[in-house]
Amino acid sequence: MGDDNKTGRDEKTGSGMHIDSALVRELAELLAETNLTEIEVADGERKIRVARGGAPMAPVAYAPAPMAAAPAAAAPAAAAPEAAPAMDGKAVKSPMVGTVYLAAEPGAPDFAPVGKVVKAGDTLLIVEAMKVMNPITAPASGTVKAVLVENGQPVEFDQPLVVIG
Repeated sequence: MGDDNKTGRDEKTGSGMHIDSALVRELAELLAETNLTEIEVADGERKIRVARGGAPMAPVAYAPAPMAAAPAAAAPAAAAPEAAPAMDGKAVKSPMVGTVYLAAEPGAPDFAPVGKVVKAGDTLLIVEAMKVMNPITAPASGTVKAVLVENGQPVEFDQPLVVIG
């Protein structure tokens, strides 16, 4: 009778998980389309992780950013994402879901505090997704006008992170 159970729970123990094979196939196709090696989705208590084989990715090491002439305290703005377009500048958005880190390691200076002049390609922050550290770089040169996230904060896809003007 356990095979006909629609909830995915074992009637005797109350445990188990229903595997949605269509979702797994869809995630596998998404991996191929986006060139990702892993993807994980969560729905309440249920998590599904799909990974494809291949050469393991080399760990990424980050050197601390050079200190600014005058140490400036990072002032993460508690502004809502809607506030980004009102500022004079361009919002850099998250290309993925993950956890944001403003510095290379705890205690290190932030990559791009408010007021720092950055060049195109400079690391602004890191978004960690599935234990992979992904540097988010400046799309153009400018001055960091606002940091819209806090260190260790979870972020969503397309969420504004930093405003550069």
